[in-house]
Amino acid sequence: MGHAADPSHPRYKSLLARGLLEEAANRGMLAGSALIAHGRGEAFDYLLGEETSNSAMKATIEIAKRLKSAEKAVISLNGNTAALAGDDLLRCAAVLGCAIEINIFYRTPERMKALLKYIDERKKYIHSQQPPKEWKGGVDEWHTAIMEVPILGAEPDGLIPGLKGPRAKCHKEGIISCDTILVPLEDGDRCEALVAMGKQVLVVDLNPMSRSAKMASVTIVDELCRFANNLLQLLIELDEYSIDSNWDNQQILQDALDVMATNMKNVTK
Repeated sequence: MGHAADPSHPRYKSLLARGLLEEAANRGMLAGSALIAHGRGEAFDYLLGEETSNSAMKATIEIAKRLKSAEKAVISLNGNTAALAGDDLLRCAAVLGCAIEINIFYRTPERMKALLKYIDERKKYIHSQQPPKEWKGGVDEWHTAIMEVPILGAEPDGLIPGLKGPRAKCHKEGIISCDTILVPLEDGDRCEALVAMGKQVLVVDLNPMSRSAKMASVTIVDELCRFANNLLQLLIELDEYSIDSNWDNQQILQDALDVMATNMKNVTK
């Protein structure tokens, strides 16, 4: 994939992300509102100082532990997530031995076909590359793990209770039967419905005041690409993964707001 962004530009990573979304839109992977949603998230990332805060890393560690200790984990991808962090989240799924499920708010056959094709292409690309440098197994073991990641979404056979229309559709072998689900950039209604099903719902959201952030079991207030890269390293490196039974997600959200408030106060310094 080629991008016009200049690596010497001070905001290269931001320009690269925009380029990835433009390509995804041209491929028919995104809803019309996808770029608006991304721009809104970028604004919050400015307030975070465009870096992972201590509380966001703490939440990422907690999510890694919960995914590793889950009976059955699933990683749910929408269009923006697939375009921006699909590669690293595919790698995470390979480390965990769990499924990826394409699950989108504005579901159409055309978008689902485009997304499934894209993820299949990225899966083959990752298979052709070397394992992550932190990977403790062999090259053949890594390639097998990547190719064995199930990609769900083409033929949904279940419904999320409490939701109506196409956005309720999902897979019994994926979202319905999992006990733990990582859903970056999730819609508030669907997050609430997943929590009501008794699942551990792990959310990535740059807006600590969103319904998804408030409803989730664990929320990471961080930029998606930074999070996915951090998560991959943690999943490979963590040897001990007992979860925090006294996890205070509201404190994580407050910490994020405090970081933003501090950065706004210091803007002229």
